[in-house]
Amino acid sequence: MTANIGTIDRVFRFVLGVVLVLAPFVSGMALFASTPATVISVIVGIVMLATASMRFCPLYRIFGIRTCQR
Repeated sequence: MTANIGTIDRVFRFVLGVVLVLAPFVSGMALFASTPATVISVIVGIVMLATASMRFCPLYRIFGIRTCQR
């Protein structure tokens, strides 16, 4: 796995992942009153955190996108 996520992209994914994982439990938003919305938010948040930590995004590989320097 070659890294294809740059620093700014990595920080953005990390912050978004943390927000998506924590939002259903601390926000009190009506959107998260339903279980499916909570599950989807947590799963997407975990995927964002995982891609940020590995610096690799499979979708970027498929589309030939690279946000890090070579």
